[in-house]
Amino acid sequence: MEVTKERTATQYLLSAPVIVAALGYFVDIYDLLLFGIVRIPSLTELGLNEAERSVQGASILNWQMSGLLIGGILWGVLGDKKGRLSVLFGSIITYSIANFACGFVHDVSIYKLFRFVAGVGLAGELGAGITLVSESLPKRLRAIGASVVAGVGLLGAVAAYFTVELFSWRYAYFTGGGLGILLLFLRIGVFESGMFKSMQDFDELKRGSLLSFFTDKSRLKLYLKCIGIGLPTWYVIGILATFSNEFGKALHIAENVKPGLAVMWCYVGLASGDLLSGVISYYLESRRKAVGLFMLFTLIGSIIYLYAGITTATGIYMMLLWLGFGIGYWAMFVTIGAEQFGTNIRATAATTIPNMVRGTVVGMTTLYGFLKPTVLELHAAAIVGFICFAIGFYSIITIPETHDRDLDFVEPE
Repeated sequence: MEVTKERTATQYLLSAPVIVAALGYFVDIYDLLLFGIVRIPSLTELGLNEAERSVQGASILNWQMSGLLIGGILWGVLGDKKGRLSVLFGSIITYSIANFACGFVHDVSIYKLFRFVAGVGLAGELGAGITLVSESLPKRLRAIGASVVAGVGLLGAVAAYFTVELFSWRYAYFTGGGLGILLLFLRIGVFESGMFKSMQDFDELKRGSLLSFFTDKSRLKLYLKCIGIGLPTWYVIGILATFSNEFGKALHIAENVKPGLAVMWCYVGLASGDLLSGVISYYLESRRKAVGLFMLFTLIGSIIYLYAGITTATGIYMMLLWLGFGIGYWAMFVTIGAEQFGTNIRATAATTIPNMVRGTVVGMTTLYGFLKPTVLELHAAAIVGFICFAIGFYSIITIPETHDRDLDFVEPE
């Protein structure tokens, strides 16, 4: 009996929705993190000096994150109105074309425009994939399935780093666009979520409404808490990893810290953490406990990173490996968002929530830049981090547990 049970679980976890969602997220992360890795070489080739690279690099990142914010709303609503697969196809076509275009840029303003379009496209991949997987797997396997998707997907950051190391930054963008087109062919034959198809029988049911999160006070509080849980993840990526070269100088490290390499090590840790977080949630029978443990681990690592007096570039990279592992609850965080809401707005929730978090990077980098001249880099990052962790811990402590929740329900008007 036990052997049959295990084989059945394996078959679920190796099913087409899980494999295709994992490969899709691999390409998604490759493209999402590519600018962070090629920021310095690409802007240098475009003729910017060090000061301009810092300012314009943050501006381009903000344009990309703004695209994610808008795209999250667009794809989320479409996913609930037209289906999860429509998002998986549409989003990848959009960001594949944008990444091909990025390989041809010779002007910073055009660069910003194409990264904005890429951000819009990238916004749909993870939420739609996690929604499809969550609705396709038994509830006992949802956390592990989400971890497989994110764990495999996040290795896209490693692929992006080595692509840039082996080829020019322009060819790295071309590679991202090509991988997206190849993925389109893998998507053919994947079936739509059964829960979504059964919901289509109810013509009077309101689907894919972002306003649904704002018309009910308790639903709005729940939505904001879901966003709050994810803030520490992009604090680590958007501040501690992306600007690691600035922290290296602030710590008086003689070697140059490479942000691209820093981001890669962060994502190696993140992939490992994502694979483990689902297993921990499975055995603890709790999403909240698993995420809380990972968040605490990240907080401790952030303090060490900023104030323990790291003296080498290797030390920076290894701490970002630690921090990446700590924020490896990313898949669990998206799964929690999907599990909180009914089928008629689930894709909207699962797609907008992670992209709202990504969009907050604009506020984080703006606040960091505002504080930096006054309190310098380390304290500026610490203040931003304090805000993110305070909100994150409050949110995970007070949000309802969803480990055993049946997802076959809809939200009332």
